[in-house]
Amino acid sequence: MSATPDPSPSPSPSLPASPGLLQQDEEQRLRELGYRPVLARRMGGFGNFAISFSVISILSGCMTLYGFGLNTGGPAVMLWGWAGVGLFVLCVGLALAEVTSAYPTSGALYYMADRLGGPRWGWYTGWLNLLGLLGAIAGIDYGAALFAGAFANLQWGFTPTPGKTMLIFCAILLLHAVLNLFGVRLVSLLNSISVWWHLAGVALIVGVLAIVPDHHRSASFVFTKFVNETGWHNPVYVAAIGLLLAQYTFSGYDASAHLSEETSQASVSAAKGIVRSIWASWIAGFVLLAGLTFAIQDYDATRNTATGVPPAQILLDGLGTDGASALLLVVIIAQLFCGNAEVAAASRMVFAFSRDGALPGSHLWRNVSGRTQTPVAAVWLSVVVAGVLALPSLYSATAYNAVTAINVIGITPAYAIPVLLRLRAGDRFQPGPWQLGRWSKPIGWIAVIWVAAVTVLFCLPQASPVTVDTMNYASVALAVVLVLASVWWYVARRSYGTPTAAAYGNDRDQAELAEGII
Repeated sequence: MSATPDPSPSPSPSLPASPGLLQQDEEQRLRELGYRPVLARRMGGFGNFAISFSVISILSGCMTLYGFGLNTGGPAVMLWGWAGVGLFVLCVGLALAEVTSAYPTSGALYYMADRLGGPRWGWYTGWLNLLGLLGAIAGIDYGAALFAGAFANLQWGFTPTPGKTMLIFCAILLLHAVLNLFGVRLVSLLNSISVWWHLAGVALIVGVLAIVPDHHRSASFVFTKFVNETGWHNPVYVAAIGLLLAQYTFSGYDASAHLSEETSQASVSAAKGIVRSIWASWIAGFVLLAGLTFAIQDYDATRNTATGVPPAQILLDGLGTDGASALLLVVIIAQLFCGNAEVAAASRMVFAFSRDGALPGSHLWRNVSGRTQTPVAAVWLSVVVAGVLALPSLYSATAYNAVTAINVIGITPAYAIPVLLRLRAGDRFQPGPWQLGRWSKPIGWIAVIWVAAVTVLFCLPQASPVTVDTMNYASVALAVVLVLASVWWYVARRSYGTPTAAAYGNDRDQAELAEGII
């Protein structure tokens, strides 16, 4: 069971013409945007917030890239970078939320870009968004595998080799695929649990690290200590690339938009979900980073830990093996929640992009289970591609940083494109019920400028000298995706298109049934 758009989409942008969407039935609104409702609308406002909060996952992003932060700027860049990046990302989220309120569809970013700028804008936005989402699954689940290996090392002396870590990673991908096949109700329940797990986990970790260790670092160390182990000599450059920790963590909040076709009152709930997930993560993440950094016992030993996971060494030094293992388990479970939510978001993007004919084999990936109303094939495609993206980690110790950079370089520009097109549309853009009013333009321009800056920044090499092992492959991945998207555009542009209006009747229902689409 699935849905396809009207087969004759208009090549010109179509702006929403219906104000007062808050009282409007969301199913009818979806039909006005051109799609037949086929996904189960069983997620509430809290569940929608929870999926973005779970994808951002401070216990995944902050903990996974903490070692990167220790080498690339140290405590000062981690703490002040988190505060600054969080503020700019909040502007991006606010601007994106306003556009989401006007276009609450699973396609999210690419659908917004298509409607506001035309098919090519939608096409490239979709491919960037898809790259970022699939890279995020790889980054999150591989990070969880690293932490699982560290946990096994503490408990049983397990040696986390790249091969063993890859096997753990594949098992986690399989788990997340299976959980997502049970339907959005289970996904929503797990995400709701995830919110409280993350908040309680941060409170527990920071609280224990504040009380148990005999020694703590000074405030001067935590907020002013600069460390450069990158090989680069310019401290400004090092501080700039050190922002990757925060920017990587602050990604994935478009999940609220991708789940909008499964959310009640999505025109408001999805917008609120984006903004709330960012500011809640901003506050909790700062507390977590500060708590970990105050508790560092031996900086060099933490950077070069045999566990392969510096936060695990902080817990081990401060709490002993048993305490460290217990808190590490809290982190691992949080990361599993995060990866599961990301698979849900990515699979909806695959489903929606296929529904509009953009992917090779679209007729397969757009199918929806009649029993669970879940895009089953899209779920499997998402986890398989994520697994392929992580394969270089078998051969290069720096490959994981490349995967995280791919996530950032793919998804971050995709956030700004709908915002830029909304600014270009000016008064022609008619917002939904959630809007920024007179703050829309200044916040929008801040968002666009910030995204442009970090997109360039994260294509730069992160270590010197630049070799095959230390190369930042994010720029290569970005170029490859843009080239492939351009080539595929000329092959599939006639089949790709977003609808401009609902034009479904009995004849169309019968045609879809005959094709096996629903």
